[in-house]
Amino acid sequence: MKKIVRIAFMSIAALSLVFVASCGSKKSTKTVYEPGPTPDGEVEVSLPCTGPQFFSTDKVFRGTASGESLDQMTARKKALSNARAQMATDINSVMQVVGDNYIKSSEVNNKEEVLERFEQNSRTIVNQKLRGVRQICEKATKVKETGKYKYYVAIELSGAELVDAYNETLSKDESLKTDYNYEKFKKTFDKEMDNFTNGR
Repeated sequence: MKKIVRIAFMSIAALSLVFVASCGSKKSTKTVYEPGPTPDGEVEVSLPCTGPQFFSTDKVFRGTASGESLDQMTARKKALSNARAQMATDINSVMQVVGDNYIKSSEVNNKEEVLERFEQNSRTIVNQKLRGVRQICEKATKVKETGKYKYYVAIELSGAELVDAYNETLSKDESLKTDYNYEKFKKTFDKEMDNFTNGR
């Protein structure tokens, strides 16, 4: 009888160890979904400067695009212009929510006027910062059929750099500076960046 109890106890202990070990080894990872097989009659195309490594993160905004022209430099300019336009849309989308949430949580008298000033500053800042984006990928090709040049580019802009630019502008704005709180603004921005990248 004692032998049976001892064997049962050892079995339970062993199972407990396996359970604890398996729980401890699990890592929280983001689910990555496979795109599935390529449909019949179609050929998979791999585009330069695209893919998950060129997605925006909670630290940087990224934009990818291509441009095509008979002139090589025009193709490049088109690609950069398209990438900046895509990035501007993403930044404006994030900053609109940041502005709304930040001002709603602030104790200001005329929230509508303050929000309007914030949006005006936002447009100016985004336009300025987009001129100084960092190019992280570029590839040039020539299309055989048309003889046109095609450029693929990817660009990025640091979220911290954007916050610094906002801080500098907002802290000088007469309508905003009385109630402006940098730490609160940055916290609101960081939260929305996380929502933006995790909600894709």
